Amino acid sequence: QVQLVESGGGLVQAGGSLRLSCAASGRTFSNYAMGWFRQAPGKEREFVGAISRPGSGTYYADSVKGRFTISRDNAKNTVYLQMNSLKLEDTAVYYCAASNDVFVAMARGNAINYWGKGTLVTVSA
Repeated sequence: QVQLVESGGGLVQAGGSLRLSCAASGRTFSNYAMGWFRQAPGKEREFVGAISRPGSGTYYADSVKGRFTISRDNAKNTVYLQMNSLKLEDTAVYYCAASNDVFVAMARGNAINYWGKGTLVTVSA
């Protein structure tokens, strides 16, 4: 089992920045590709981005490309999501995810082995 706990959510103005963290415990963190998903009110959960096991590869949804950056620190068992130039439509609950599959497969949404409980990000005008 892998436990994932997100933090760093909150209220931010449009155009601002926020950094989310996801701390993992349990099995060896570096054995998993990691990713972020989000779910806006009334919408389905959607893929945000993913990062490879060593952290050398990343993959993003078109809606966040160029604004969001995923990174990981395997020594700290933590994955991060740096969000810049936030827009109103980025408001959502953000979920951390871990996968035994290759990181690009996480975009399908069905290659996820573990989920965090989420952290709320609210972007205001």
